[in-house]
Amino acid sequence: MQHLILAALSAAVLSACLLHAESADLNSDKQALLAFAASLPHGRKLNWSSTTPLCTSWVGVTCTPDNSRVHTLRLPAVGLFGPIPSDTLSKLDALEVLSLRSNRLTVDLPPDVGSIPSLHSLFLQHNNLSGIIPTSLSSSLTFLDLSYNTFDGEIPLRVQNLTGLTAILLQNNSLSGPIPDLQLPKLRHLNVSNNNLSGPIPPSLQKFPASSFLGNAFLCGFPLESCPGTAPSPSPTSPSPMPSKTKKSFWRRIRTGVLIAVAAAAGVLLLILIIVLLVCIFKRKKHTEPTTTSSSKGKAIAGGRVENPKEDYSSSVQEAERNKLVFFEGSSYNFDLEDLLRASAEVLGKGSYGTTYKAVLEDGTVVVVKRLKEVVVGKKDFEQQMEIVGRIGQHQNVVPLRAYYYSKDEKLLVYDYVPSGSLAAVLHGNKTTGRAPLDWETRVKISLGVARGIAHLHAEGSGKFTHGNLKSSNILLSQNLDGCASEFGLAQLMSNVPAPARLIGYRAPEVMETKKPTQKSDVYSFGVLLLEMLTGKAPLRSPGRDDSVGDLPRWVQSVVREEWTAEVFDVDLLRHPNIEDEMVQLLQVAMACVAIPPEQRPKMEEVVGRITEIRNSYSGAMTPPEETTLAPP
Repeated sequence: MQHLILAALSAAVLSACLLHAESADLNSDKQALLAFAASLPHGRKLNWSSTTPLCTSWVGVTCTPDNSRVHTLRLPAVGLFGPIPSDTLSKLDALEVLSLRSNRLTVDLPPDVGSIPSLHSLFLQHNNLSGIIPTSLSSSLTFLDLSYNTFDGEIPLRVQNLTGLTAILLQNNSLSGPIPDLQLPKLRHLNVSNNNLSGPIPPSLQKFPASSFLGNAFLCGFPLESCPGTAPSPSPTSPSPMPSKTKKSFWRRIRTGVLIAVAAAAGVLLLILIIVLLVCIFKRKKHTEPTTTSSSKGKAIAGGRVENPKEDYSSSVQEAERNKLVFFEGSSYNFDLEDLLRASAEVLGKGSYGTTYKAVLEDGTVVVVKRLKEVVVGKKDFEQQMEIVGRIGQHQNVVPLRAYYYSKDEKLLVYDYVPSGSLAAVLHGNKTTGRAPLDWETRVKISLGVARGIAHLHAEGSGKFTHGNLKSSNILLSQNLDGCASEFGLAQLMSNVPAPARLIGYRAPEVMETKKPTQKSDVYSFGVLLLEMLTGKAPLRSPGRDDSVGDLPRWVQSVVREEWTAEVFDVDLLRHPNIEDEMVQLLQVAMACVAIPPEQRPKMEEVVGRITEIRNSYSGAMTPPEETTLAPP
């Protein structure tokens, strides 16, 4: 009996020790990550805290299935800046995947990072890392991506001992020297282009395409040009037959005579061309020199400096900068442009500013991507406007811009995905899908939320900022059916393309002439939005639809005429009792907003106040006094 008791006690002690060891390991991982974050500045605030659970809430961290160790660390494009601190990440001795790509990491790569024993995949591309590639790389590595940095020195011979490597990507660095003979049986992807490598390409690597080696001026051998002093390298798959010695000698004699004659003729022609060219250049320079000088002086005086035109994102800009999404403070997303381009996309709609997509990333993250078209401003003006949009878009009734991307050919905006959809879809789509229509209380709630959002944009923008494209398809509904304005502040970036007459819709009359939205034109658009919710009719004429009109304010005026009438209201609203007075009051607010003279329209702050009064009066009329003391069922 005593033996059984002792055995049980021993098992309990051993189990407790094992649990403590697991807890200690996970705790050491947490401390290592906190030390890493504390030592390295980062643009986007990480939600890492010693008081929150590491495996379930930390951005970029994935643990093993039993939550005992950190398995994966992915922090792409979070604004990490500076050298990677030593003796931090190396303590994550169960780490298999490390991705710090698309940041601004600098200086050398600490040897202890690449030598983590369990590390399988290392992604450090698109940074500013320099120095030599460490020789102490983990023998477990299968994927190594150090591209688009400034590494120099030679490719370490230690790489040829990493027999499990399937991919090694070192393009766009400053590596020099020969390429080691990497006889790696599992290697499927190789890229060492755009470096300073030299010498012949090893036979074991000649199976890769020429694009893997381009941009190295002194690199030679198949699949590139043959090395000097050697015969052209035959293709590994199709050896070419050798011509006979007699035939060779014959063609050599023929070619020698021809080449001498051609060379002599070419030399004479080249000399004549050079003389003619020099004479033309001298005459042109003498003729145009005074004009050029005076023109330069005029520019310098007028502008304070002589402009040096440079195309945005020219070839002199680093590829790393072209591949970065710019995230705003408060964004918790953990992806970069590469992730976004690999995402599956579904078109949500096509508007006047571009196409909107629902993008599902590989890790399940869902975002909305707006691909802009007809952007007429340059990089600097675009970035300044995006900074304003990102700064003032922090409001519960506004859909914030989370990130943007700018290049010469692409302009992308990233927003949160709102599953409830747009007001246009809910207001007009319910009639075809069979869902219950929006009731009066919900419509007032949505209109008040949108009014608060627009009032916030107007106030925070120092009296100059406008939404510029307010319509029901740009009003998204939260889970609680609160109205949130989206896609604001983009009108200033777009070309002023005249809209067809049938698409007047939400645009104020003066905008149709000036092509410049104002806060007063936002008020007009909001008034049309109110009319849309009151009448159930879309202000954009659509062929084959009975619930759309070309000019909604004019249509309402033609129905109402000199007195308010119930004929103008949505039939779905007329089923609700005791709301006629409130509907008429909201209709009066809407008609004030769509007044033709801009100066007669109220400010959005006033609109918020009037809708609040309508909502309070409706809530008070519908709620008996005794209900306020009853607990909900």
